[in-house]
Amino acid sequence: MSTARWGAGFAAAGRFVAEIEAAAAGKGPLKPGYVLVGDEAFLLDRCRGAVMKGFVPAEFRDFCLSEFDLGGTPIFEVLDRAQTPSLMAPFQVIFIRNVKQLYTRGAKKEEFAALDRYFKSPNPQALLVFVADFVRIPSDARRMDLDDKNRFERLTETLGEHCGMVELARVNEEDAMRWIASTAARELADALGADMMLIASEMEKLLLYTLGKGRITLGDVETMVLGAKQRSLYELTDAISARDRVRALALLQGLLNSSDGGEDAAIGHLYMLARTFRQMLVILEKNVRDSRAIWQALWQGFRMPPFAADDLIKQARRYKSRKELTRALRLVARADLELRSSPPDKRLVLERLVYELASEAKAPLPSWAGAQLSFEG
Repeated sequence: MSTARWGAGFAAAGRFVAEIEAAAAGKGPLKPGYVLVGDEAFLLDRCRGAVMKGFVPAEFRDFCLSEFDLGGTPIFEVLDRAQTPSLMAPFQVIFIRNVKQLYTRGAKKEEFAALDRYFKSPNPQALLVFVADFVRIPSDARRMDLDDKNRFERLTETLGEHCGMVELARVNEEDAMRWIASTAARELADALGADMMLIASEMEKLLLYTLGKGRITLGDVETMVLGAKQRSLYELTDAISARDRVRALALLQGLLNSSDGGEDAAIGHLYMLARTFRQMLVILEKNVRDSRAIWQALWQGFRMPPFAADDLIKQARRYKSRKELTRALRLVARADLELRSSPPDKRLVLERLVYELASEAKAPLPSWAGAQLSFEG
């Protein structure tokens, strides 16, 4: 996203994300520390996400990510952690919250002296991110409250001497509307690929759905566009194949909550899960490694949308054997049987299914479950 046309908060976050991405790719410098200043939660989350993606690999998360609250942990302990190389991970990321504690009553000379000593010789394999969300920066910085202005100046004089300052100003209404419009348009194109006839058809439905509202939101796209719903499903199977139960259950809740039929749409979700796992089984059996080969492996009427091809290949290759995918299909078949028996809580059936799909196999399923594999996607 070009930052030229956005307000101060979006622009600052965009520059920070670009710097982090470049550093993670080895194409730019990385400062030893950054101060995220401002209470705009959306932009704070965006900045954190960039750091996590760039420097916290999932397999090393327990070893390379630390989070400290200065309300309960002295800065000396944080700096000691930063200075100590990790034996289990090549790089450390340390998020430091409640930075306000450094600026409460008292001179805090020892604390700032310790910070000065650290940054004179920082650990090149560590990144410190100070979250200074006790300062509010309005979208027009000229209207900053005097107390906030004093806090910001104090941060600049101390941590700003060593760290990059990222000013996360509040998002104004114009930026919010621009972000909604651009994000919704991007989701629409991403969901439907470059099929202009399909885009035109779905856009017409979307315009009818939003008639009289004056704007189209991302939520409208997710509600109305079939491809967007399919994308949510592929995000779910991505979490399942990665054995990320927490994310998988959260995505399932989002899928159910966004469905017009609520839990009554459970059979439809189950059908799509069965179809997707069957596609993955074919991909694995035919050793498909790129999207060009997928169209020969999957027959007409059994193919996924173009936007999902690469993701589905990646997901399929997480399974090491045909046995793992047939286990998943048996679990789906068992849930299908249960749903068609009018259970008291259909949502619970799906939650249990997703939990089991995202877990390692423990024991073989009973033989009767295999008979349920006959329904075709």
